[in-house]
Amino acid sequence: MKLRIVYLGTPDFAVEPLKRLLEKQRTCDSCGYEVVGVVTMPDKMINKRGNQLLMSPVKQFAVNEGLPVLQPESLKSEEFLTALAAWRADLQIVVAFRMLPESVWNMPRLGTFNLHASLLPQYRGAAPINWAIINGDKETGVTTFFLKHEIDTGDVIYRDRVAIEENDNAGTLHDKLMYQGGETVLRTVEAIVNGAVEPVPQEQMFVSESDLRPAPKIFRDTCRIDWNRNCCEVYDFVRGMSPYPAAWYEMQDAAGNTIAIKVYEVAKEPAQHDKAVGTLLTDGKSYAKVAVDGGYINLLSLQIPGKKRMPVADLLRGFSLQGYSVVK
Repeated sequence: MKLRIVYLGTPDFAVEPLKRLLEKQRTCDSCGYEVVGVVTMPDKMINKRGNQLLMSPVKQFAVNEGLPVLQPESLKSEEFLTALAAWRADLQIVVAFRMLPESVWNMPRLGTFNLHASLLPQYRGAAPINWAIINGDKETGVTTFFLKHEIDTGDVIYRDRVAIEENDNAGTLHDKLMYQGGETVLRTVEAIVNGAVEPVPQEQMFVSESDLRPAPKIFRDTCRIDWNRNCCEVYDFVRGMSPYPAAWYEMQDAAGNTIAIKVYEVAKEPAQHDKAVGTLLTDGKSYAKVAVDGGYINLLSLQIPGKKRMPVADLLRGFSLQGYSVVK
């Protein structure tokens, strides 16, 4: 008898693993499992009149594939728990979803495993992709692990490594990890089907808590550029925030008026100079750069309020930086 799987997820990152599972299920009669249902977030209103709904990427995919979908407002409601139990799942898979109550993750007889976008126990938390780049790491990866009470601390099933290239940003790394995540989830399910899983406690993977780097949720203030950091650190920070939620800084004119500018792409220019940190240099036509410790940060792709993102040369054709200074 095949294992019955319920899949829980919401954004694009969660679509690829579900896609891989269904592809294998439909092309291999002996795969040993079947996806019997999907749980995702409720549809969102996308206009002020409240008459147009947006489905999550996972729901769109599931509906197109003919899978039944549950969209609970509350994961603790009796109505949802009854409907979930009716699917009689042997195993649940969670990818980029909400925090689950024990009544949900402990329901299947084989438990629930999660896909996390880091090499656990590093970067436990909501934003592992961003923080790995911000911290200048050269490698990250994905991890599957069984859920337990403490968030992101369950026993590890598999960890697969992914290189972080010098020009990667959070967007490109997201996609690399998404595709690797599809492979890792499929490999994890196959191991569970074959009874070949030997989970490893995370406590065996590090020496002490001081060795761990967290990945806390990112807020607007988190995204503000600290120009007092060195050239490499500012470069890593910007690409770790790009394209979403985007790093930003403020500029001020002679009258004291400030403007917030989002920064999507920069280049680092190592150099020795005598400029004060935060000094803005521009020819007003083709380039703009900011002096930092150890060199300059060349601003390549920016967005000012009320305008779309654009290359700095295009921005300078319609907006003058002359007379502005960087607010540190």
